Amino acid sequence: MSPTACGSCYDFSTYTSTYFLTGALAGGVCCSITHGAACPLDVVKTRIQLDPATYNKGMLGGFRQVIAAEGVGALATGLGPTAGGYFVQGWFKFGGFEFLKVNLAKSYGDQNAWDKRFMLNSLSAAGAEFVADIFLCPFEATRIRQVSDPAMAKLSLPGAAQAIVAQNGLIGGFYSGFIPMLFKQIPYTIAKFVVQDFAAEAIYQAVAPKRDVSGTTKFGISLTSGVIAGVTAAIISHPADTLLSKINKAGEGGEGNMFVRMGRIASSIGIKNLCLVGLPARCVMIGGITAGQFGIFDSMLPVLGVEKFHYHNPASHH
Repeated sequence: MSPTACGSCYDFSTYTSTYFLTGALAGGVCCSITHGAACPLDVVKTRIQLDPATYNKGMLGGFRQVIAAEGVGALATGLGPTAGGYFVQGWFKFGGFEFLKVNLAKSYGDQNAWDKRFMLNSLSAAGAEFVADIFLCPFEATRIRQVSDPAMAKLSLPGAAQAIVAQNGLIGGFYSGFIPMLFKQIPYTIAKFVVQDFAAEAIYQAVAPKRDVSGTTKFGISLTSGVIAGVTAAIISHPADTLLSKINKAGEGGEGNMFVRMGRIASSIGIKNLCLVGLPARCVMIGGITAGQFGIFDSMLPVLGVEKFHYHNPASHH
């Protein structure tokens, strides 16, 4: 007897390995496309964070400065590690989020899952992001070095990665920014999934409580809720993003372990600058990226033959 026949809101028999692998693939594609498309923004944002004294003319001014100094091709610096790294990260983040969310909902039961859906989303997002960051961190360290070091920028992704390992070792080269990445990515991902789910739920409640809307309307809701989630997540995670950019720049923070270097960097920058330098650019970038990700992800799943899991209120189901 299926779960729905037993009176459950869900038919968990449909959430097989095929569903989770499809979610992982859609997640990899949406993250790779959106972060790759935003690479020029990311180059300028990272320059502003790493050298605010030089790049002090805002986002548009930063674009002009980079192009004037290095040519328009400099805006694609780090595109390889960005697209590759975020495909891997998106695979584990979105696939892992769907896997944990569905299994937690199943274990909690219909009413508990509905009542605690934001907690379950938070746990699912944190768990999925932790695993995803293990794979993303080497790509992100390589990207930041290529953006900040002209010599590294001339190398291919494998060449730059080999050079980093030769200079700093595997852990020092690729994972010195792992802790700041966790401080950045885990709050960011929790906010991203929880706020997007809350925003989408509120919009659906206002326009179509049974979610029986056209594909175009679904896409519009995904984009709108994605923008709201992206801006919220960008503000929450920005201080750690600045630290991550700094700690992956050669020589920043002096000698010592990552915690000592982080302390020195944070002290020299100051809390205000840590929270605000580059924030408008990051809000624009992450708002657009997150909207694009949910738009692509929510559109790909039906095309690939699966329907996205979402929480149901048992009271309105029966």
